[in-house]
Amino acid sequence: MGREDQVEEREVLDSIFPDEITDISETSYRISITLDPPENGPGAEEQPVIFLEVSYPEDYPDVAPNLKITPVPNAPKHPLLELPEDEDVLTTALNNAVEENMGMAMVFALVSALKEAAEQLMIERVQAVEDEKAVAAQKAEEEENKKFRGTPVNRETFQKWLSGFKKEQEEEEQRQREEKELEDKKKKVAKEEKKLTGRQLWERGLAGKADFDDEDEDYMPPVEKLKVAA
Repeated sequence: MGREDQVEEREVLDSIFPDEITDISETSYRISITLDPPENGPGAEEQPVIFLEVSYPEDYPDVAPNLKITPVPNAPKHPLLELPEDEDVLTTALNNAVEENMGMAMVFALVSALKEAAEQLMIERVQAVEDEKAVAAQKAEEEENKKFRGTPVNRETFQKWLSGFKKEQEEEEQRQREEKELEDKKKKVAKEEKKLTGRQLWERGLAGKADFDDEDEDYMPPVEKLKVAA
């Protein structure tokens, strides 16, 4: 196989990629490959394009063609694909396809393998982001569930709870005793005030002279104003 087979393959490729193939020389050309990014990823509306440059050695297809993956010059970088950083991964896919098709016209198979590898790489990157989000959401859910999850009961935790419970009970009983003592004291004071004589009430400012009982032993008759003789 030789040059005639190369020309024949090139003509076939022209019919498959009429707008995508561009000659570089008599034995080399470039094919533009438009990729389909995943719909659920960033830049889904943008279809990145990469170039596969093919150069025939004299003994092709009994030997591998010379291949080169390049980005479109001055094209904006796609968030899911970047060259030359991703070139090693894509070249590996091409090398595998070359080995599988050695001895046959293989450029169409190489284009298909490169397109598939690039799109799979984008899918994996979107999936990696989704996996990270899922892990973060799971951790957040676990933290939220901890709020509603009781402490495991064992001898140590029970004793700790019982000690705290008894302390709360003692504090509550002490509070109730203090409130009762204060209430009893108020009642006692009120009762003593009821027993005060009219004079004592008057002296303490708790009653006016009209409140005195005429028959009270401490009754104080009103003092008449003295008239000063002219």
